[in-house]
Amino acid sequence: MSTRISVFPLAGAILFPRMHLPLHIFEPRYRAMVADSLARDRRIGMIQPRNDDEPPGLFDIGCIGRIADVEAHEDGRYDIVLEGLARFTVLRELDVATPFRQVEAELETVGPSEILSMGERASLERESRRFAEAQGYAVDWAAVSRLDDESLVNGVAQIAPFDAASKQALLESPDLSARADLLTQLMQFYGRHDGDDSATLQ
Repeated sequence: MSTRISVFPLAGAILFPRMHLPLHIFEPRYRAMVADSLARDRRIGMIQPRNDDEPPGLFDIGCIGRIADVEAHEDGRYDIVLEGLARFTVLRELDVATPFRQVEAELETVGPSEILSMGERASLERESRRFAEAQGYAVDWAAVSRLDDESLVNGVAQIAPFDAASKQALLESPDLSARADLLTQLMQFYGRHDGDDSATLQ
């Protein structure tokens, strides 16, 4: 069944079901979107723009989230935390009078949490350590080791500094195992091209 979703196009920002994404909302059109969402169902769809056109084209797949936490500032800005609910596929963009964009979309059914094989988990943790050290990130590895597989894979996918196309490929991966494999490849690729701004993975 299709549903209407107010969308927030933001390059480099992806959300997965059962994950959280903090956002600082300052543009007037997106402040209006948050206010509208809070007055209705607290739902916002995160989706990446395909290009730099105005308005930009949108990728076909995004993730709808529920505003789980909100701080409203006196000047109209918001700090919110979105909790991922389900991926969605855009069927069509709607012609609306609101300053923010809306789409008709099909929501994906979310199944139970997935798990990795021991080998997949070990490989991902090993590559994550190498990547973090190469990038100069300080990581609490004891805390990482306690994460379930889904939180580890999707959490790294959300915060890793990859380009929009790579992030989209991670979001669109068919299952957790495929996403973990792609994530490992991306960390290896970006690790080899550290400091090379022209490096992209097609």
